[in-house]
Amino acid sequence: MATIYVDGKQYTVGDDLNLLQACLSAGLNLPYFCWHPAMGSVGACRQCAVKQFRDEKDTRGRIVMACMTPASDGTRIAIQDPDVVAFRASVIEWLMENHPHDCPVCDEGGECHLQDMTVMTGHVYRRYRFAKRTYRDQYLGPFVNHEMNRCIQCFRCVRFYNDYANGRDLGVLRAHDEVYFGRSEPGVLESEFSGNLVEICPTGVFTDKTLKRHYTRKWDLQTAPSICVHCGLGCNTIPGERYGMLRRIRNRFNGAVNGYFLCDRGRYGYEFVNDDRRIRQPSDKGTPEAAGTRTAQAPAPTDGGAAAPARRAMLARLAGLIKDPTYVIGIGSPRASLEANFALRELVGPERFYTGMGELDERLARLIVDILQRGPARSPSLEDVRAADAVFVLGDDPTQYAPVLALALRQSVRNQPIKQFATRARIPRWDDAPTREITQDRKGPLAIASVTPTRLDDVASLVYRAAPDDLARLGFAVAEALGADVIDLGDISNEVRGLAATIAQALRSGEKPLIVAGTEYMNEAILQAAADVAWALNAAGVPAQLAFTLRECNTLGLALMATAGGSGGNLGQAFYAAQNKRVDTAIILENDLYLRADAVQVDGFLGAVKHVIALDSLLNPTSRAAEIALPASAFAEADGTLVNSEGRAQRFYQVFPPGGEIQESWRWLRDIGLAAGRTQFGSWNSPDDVSAALAAALPVFRPILEIAPPASFRIAGQKIAREPARYSGRTAMFANIDVSEPKPPDDPDAPLNFSMEGFHGSPPPALIPRFWSPGWNSVQAVNKFQEEVGGPLRGGNPGRRLIEPAGAGPAVTPAYFTAMPEPFEPREDRWLVVPLPQIFGSDELSVLAPGVAELMPRPFLVLNPADAERLEAHEGDERELTLGGQPREVVIRILPEMPLGVAGLPANLPGLRGIALPIWSRLS
Repeated sequence: MATIYVDGKQYTVGDDLNLLQACLSAGLNLPYFCWHPAMGSVGACRQCAVKQFRDEKDTRGRIVMACMTPASDGTRIAIQDPDVVAFRASVIEWLMENHPHDCPVCDEGGECHLQDMTVMTGHVYRRYRFAKRTYRDQYLGPFVNHEMNRCIQCFRCVRFYNDYANGRDLGVLRAHDEVYFGRSEPGVLESEFSGNLVEICPTGVFTDKTLKRHYTRKWDLQTAPSICVHCGLGCNTIPGERYGMLRRIRNRFNGAVNGYFLCDRGRYGYEFVNDDRRIRQPSDKGTPEAAGTRTAQAPAPTDGGAAAPARRAMLARLAGLIKDPTYVIGIGSPRASLEANFALRELVGPERFYTGMGELDERLARLIVDILQRGPARSPSLEDVRAADAVFVLGDDPTQYAPVLALALRQSVRNQPIKQFATRARIPRWDDAPTREITQDRKGPLAIASVTPTRLDDVASLVYRAAPDDLARLGFAVAEALGADVIDLGDISNEVRGLAATIAQALRSGEKPLIVAGTEYMNEAILQAAADVAWALNAAGVPAQLAFTLRECNTLGLALMATAGGSGGNLGQAFYAAQNKRVDTAIILENDLYLRADAVQVDGFLGAVKHVIALDSLLNPTSRAAEIALPASAFAEADGTLVNSEGRAQRFYQVFPPGGEIQESWRWLRDIGLAAGRTQFGSWNSPDDVSAALAAALPVFRPILEIAPPASFRIAGQKIAREPARYSGRTAMFANIDVSEPKPPDDPDAPLNFSMEGFHGSPPPALIPRFWSPGWNSVQAVNKFQEEVGGPLRGGNPGRRLIEPAGAGPAVTPAYFTAMPEPFEPREDRWLVVPLPQIFGSDELSVLAPGVAELMPRPFLVLNPADAERLEAHEGDERELTLGGQPREVVIRILPEMPLGVAGLPANLPGLRGIALPIWSRLS
């Protein structure tokens, strides 16, 4: 720690900080533009000027840039010295010379960092009276709007896009006072993280184009803490709502997970919540008079309103369908919350609760749980991934499957060069320009073994292409080279042995090695080989961590539930039960079965079951086929708990109450249970009650009771306000209904209010609905919520880990997997068709967002050139392919790196659903 003196007052700060970080961490206000805690300092804007003194006798001092000056012990500075106040005022004045006077119509207005810093600096009057510099704006795709006239040349955009995210199509054009930030020509930004420009930019140059389509002022957005539902990473988000419509997603800082950034799918995939395909009222094909009946919004079964009779009739019918539990099954979902899955499990019984995952999906998820629980390798947080210094990615393309993990891996390759060169030269990590100058383009070890080229290949030190089983064989060879001598490599080639030795040596060279493996290719041996590599490192005394990527937001939580408490099995076992006449009624929870199994199998299952009840937020092939469809809340309309791929349980909260008859799935299941006389549901009045019941039934989930304060939590007797203090128009919003302002909805489920009345300070981290502080209206206000700028939130980062390894170190002998697969052999008349997930298109929810759909590729088939020649196929050909019992239109892509005998198909793209991959198939 270091002691510094600011305006005569003493502060104790971290000794590895610069003065800007130190002042902000101490709660002081000091304006800045170019600096960012994730990207360090370059001293470009000159706005954070302070006066530094040699000692207590020095009264003259000198002006320095706080972001470029270390916070050394004994440093004395002044923020309020008249000379430096005037200097900062002159800086903001020259930055504003060419800035347009368009705040009232600017999309950034109300949460603009430039506005905040202008006020903080005291610049209130413009003396400049001449022509302003102007630019021509560019089309940058469906996500980001471009308005270059607002630019103040802070260089943040290109520092993030080029240096942090390694994008190459946005750059600095022209020079001097005509610097232009854009593309060489208009076009869609290529980076999967381009949306972060919206939050990185301190002005309105880059703004949210999806918000622009349904714009509302930022102070009129109702917000709540939430979790991204588009992959298994569990990134923290802040959704914003107005008039019952979800308007945007912003990043919610969690130092252990996503930090300051989101991927574009997570940021812009939200519009499915507003889609016309939403189910908004119950439908019943079996009883025509019940179809379309309107019921009260989330009422209890004893509700005495006008809709009570219709609701009671519907619930009585549902109760009748589950009267004999022997012939009732429940099919859960890895995209539904823990509470919803547990409610279904309680309703039908553990032995009749099926996970809703395909046979291979569930087997892989259970294997991951087993590997992580018995250890010794620990699953890393994304913060740990960013700190790794030697990485082996086995059988995965993280950018397509878990994008923010890929962004973290891009930071990890800098760690070894920084340690070897910058640290030795005593250059602090925050001093970005000299750090990059001395490390140049050097990269730390990152070995990637995959079927096709990945988006991370540009930062990899070694790449290897092979069929999935051959990727696993490489992994086992690496484990053997690290000391796992129980593995018999057999006739493995010298080439693979050499690669394995190189990768093993690279992993040994790191202090924080990391193994990443995924379920992308649906290959069990890949996961086992990755575990062996991590275990071998730990047995040798090297603390390696093991990260698994998972497709959906609660896959690990559902797998934990199935392994801890038992279940009827996977989707294939549910199909088997139906085929053997053991199922009369099936309750399907937030799950489109056509995404998880062959379409012919699903058709057979739905045809064999007498009564199908679907609870879902969207009309999809499964909910359309159901006899009864019940409208379930989307993530922004519900409270619940999700478990990410690290094993971290996190809470998400309702942003706004849903309209119509929509209610949370667990409430529907509770109401059905009560109507059927199941007394255990009688005490379930809030998500806290369901969580408590889950923790009591399955002790592995006990930590979820500590991840967030209960609904009874208050600060100074107040709930936390979801609406900002400047929220406007509450009377006008409902003037078409009543000229009197209605009472805000009650929320008995959470310690948050659907109102601007309530606590507006700094709540516990899990309950932060927005980052705001007096004088800080932009996202930079997160500084005021952190223990130290760039560090964890005060009170700790949200979430609790549910899985810790059993043991580690040389004294622990791992139980290695030893069943290495045989080498892959191409077949004469068949190809192994493997899934190739796409960041835009493979997720069933985000693909309904117009911007995401615009970037979704056409269905395609990837072939090796020799295989294409055998099939007389050419690049760009449009062919009809029969898979899953249906003809599919695909475009041929020819890729020299594709292994011979293997074909790639983008997983779950619309038009390619109902195919259980991987599969050996003829291609004709």
